[in-house]
Amino acid sequence: MDELSLRTGFEIELLAPAGSDRQVLADELAARLGGQVRRSFHTDSEPSVVPGVGVFRHLSPAFDVVDAHGRPVARLVDDITIEADLQPGGPGRRGWYRVLCDDARLLRLIERHADPDASLTTVLDPVAELFGVRTEVIGRAARVDDARGATVAVAMPLPAGRERPCEVITPPIETGHAAALERLLVPARELGFTVPQEAAVHLHVDGAPFRRPEAFANVVRLFGHWRQQLWAALETNPVCRRLAPLPDALLDLVETSDDARAQATGLTKYADVNLTQLVTGTPLRDTLEVRILPGAIDGPTIVRRAALVEALLARCLDPVPLPRPGEDATLGDLLGVRL
Repeated sequence: MDELSLRTGFEIELLAPAGSDRQVLADELAARLGGQVRRSFHTDSEPSVVPGVGVFRHLSPAFDVVDAHGRPVARLVDDITIEADLQPGGPGRRGWYRVLCDDARLLRLIERHADPDASLTTVLDPVAELFGVRTEVIGRAARVDDARGATVAVAMPLPAGRERPCEVITPPIETGHAAALERLLVPARELGFTVPQEAAVHLHVDGAPFRRPEAFANVVRLFGHWRQQLWAALETNPVCRRLAPLPDALLDLVETSDDARAQATGLTKYADVNLTQLVTGTPLRDTLEVRILPGAIDGPTIVRRAALVEALLARCLDPVPLPRPGEDATLGDLLGVRL
């Protein structure tokens, strides 16, 4: 299993060496392809230490690489789950900042109006204009409050070290997956990028085939009942964050042939497999996302693991229900091969 047949997108978590950052890799990729780098914002969220605020959502620096014809090559973003290799303290780099907000709708509005190339002190000016106020600069931060004093957003310097995590997000790759990944990862290796301690590789495949009730149920059975075998075969990173079993309620639900209620089972994207886009009528990205491949920085290794996942997903498309694993069962039992 060393080739893929499905259109597949990849998310590969890397770490820039100390003194470097993800923009260095973006610039190198663009230079090799005769393309260019376009700065943008990446949206993420993290737990809040402010009483009464569950999470803070934020925008951080992202870099979109396009080739000489303007076609997307990769998007390089932060990944806040990467922490263990970062050294706290010290100044940030390049004047990078993040924009924090406690409301997802407001953050989408901010992203629409803010210029990702603007400085920290001016990035919120278009937002301030929307609310009929002025941006307030306080020390090294900038803040916009509405006319009644409620805070809309704050721009703050990026914490030291947060420029080093580099999640490489590819567009969907049709063929030649390993070679396509190597075009991104060879420069990364040459620049000293490494695999961080908490790293993972995520796979995105087209979601439509897995919306069929029989296929959806089989995917749930695969990642629910065969979790131990999947982790062993794929060598899942045990310290990778934001992985979790599928909800027990979902495993029970697919045996009732009532997949329409899947959203009510506590399903989230932060599980071994992200099925959230399959149970909504308005998917943000119409994919099934497999999140349990371990970190890696070479294309053939990633593709070999992805090929096993692809074969298992192909079995899920068979309407025959996947069995529960027996004692000493392996994934080869599902595929009829020796692994």
